[in-house]
Amino acid sequence: MRHADDIVPMRFVRSRAATGEPAPPAQKGRFHVMAKPIGSTCNVDCAYCFYLHKEQLLDQHRGRRMAPSMLERYIAQYIEAQNGEKIIFSWQGGEPTMLGLDFFRDIVALEKKHRPPGKRIENDLQTNATLLTDEWCEFLRDDGFLVGVSIDGPRGLHDAYRLDRKGQSTFDDVMRGIGLLKKHGVKFNTLTVVNRQNAKQPIDVYRFLRDEVGSAYMQFIPCVEAKDFRTVAPQHWPADAMPRLGAPAAHPGHADSVVTDWSVDPDDWGYFLSRTFDEWYRKDLGRVLVNLFETAVAQSMGMPSQICITAEFCGKALAIEHDGTVYSCDHYVYPEFELGNIETDHLGAMAFSERQQTFGYGKRDNLPKYCRECPYLSLCWGECPKNRLLRTPDGEPGLNYLCSGIKTFHRHVGPRLREIVGALRV
Repeated sequence: MRHADDIVPMRFVRSRAATGEPAPPAQKGRFHVMAKPIGSTCNVDCAYCFYLHKEQLLDQHRGRRMAPSMLERYIAQYIEAQNGEKIIFSWQGGEPTMLGLDFFRDIVALEKKHRPPGKRIENDLQTNATLLTDEWCEFLRDDGFLVGVSIDGPRGLHDAYRLDRKGQSTFDDVMRGIGLLKKHGVKFNTLTVVNRQNAKQPIDVYRFLRDEVGSAYMQFIPCVEAKDFRTVAPQHWPADAMPRLGAPAAHPGHADSVVTDWSVDPDDWGYFLSRTFDEWYRKDLGRVLVNLFETAVAQSMGMPSQICITAEFCGKALAIEHDGTVYSCDHYVYPEFELGNIETDHLGAMAFSERQQTFGYGKRDNLPKYCRECPYLSLCWGECPKNRLLRTPDGEPGLNYLCSGIKTFHRHVGPRLREIVGALRV
């Protein structure tokens, strides 16, 4: 839910062979880790989930969880490697609440144990909300957790892809969980995966989240999954298999499409963002926060992006699995992007390693000429590298699948963004 600043080069030392314990990093920095203490285990079977297949890819078995010793090692190393006054832990899955409330009580106790004087620790929890109880919500409130709830819109749109493992609706259970969060005063925001279905009904989705869910901070995530995402790591696709921008195969639903059938159509993504922005601008500016709109305003003012996908560089948002293995990014949990394991290498050393820096700078350095000459480059930076599935009109590989939609959005909102920026600078 939160992302740290971009990586800057740092030097660090290797692990201490004498003790078998990873040596602390020679220098500390700011980075973020998405922790997966239950791996891919989940009680919901979302059709579009990019993580459920890790059960096969990483040879995980349902019911695995991060061992107590590994949990403490992670918490200690993460705290040790941070140089900011505030240290933010993020917990995800799979579905993290399946670990049980005592697991999270242990997390809080370990954070207090390892917290240095003068440091503040906060926690995020991303959940489908179906397993929340009064006891859970009292804990989340009392220990100051910020909760992200996954919900894709009104019942029909939410249940299009978010069913349980019996193929039944999850909508009522999610709304019940949201009701409990409200009842106990737990801070929460919403995460909506914009897919092939709900992208066509942007106003219905936005008004539902605002008026019925009561979300004051909305995250909209485009669903883009390469057709072979279960077995092929991002950016390991053969260039000759990439369709050109605008080709039929550059859209979902085509027999030769480069993406899954549930992926959002790039043109629908532009439509969704544009219509939602108009509603937000007319009625909710300054009252409701939308991740993509807030960062567009910030970047239009010459400030850094607030989220990784539109930043010039990436690489400071890592992922750790239940067994302590660390990967370059939450969307790059594939053997090709494994950085090491905290049992043998310090988390901070991996975060600032040369390999991870190369990964982070590659977002900018590998952009095709078509992107480098785009008038919206400083607002997009090629979006997320995992979505660079196309070739440019000239045939150069590495163009973002969402390019046409992103351009539509920025052409549409440009005048309004300039108005907002002008008002803020007065």
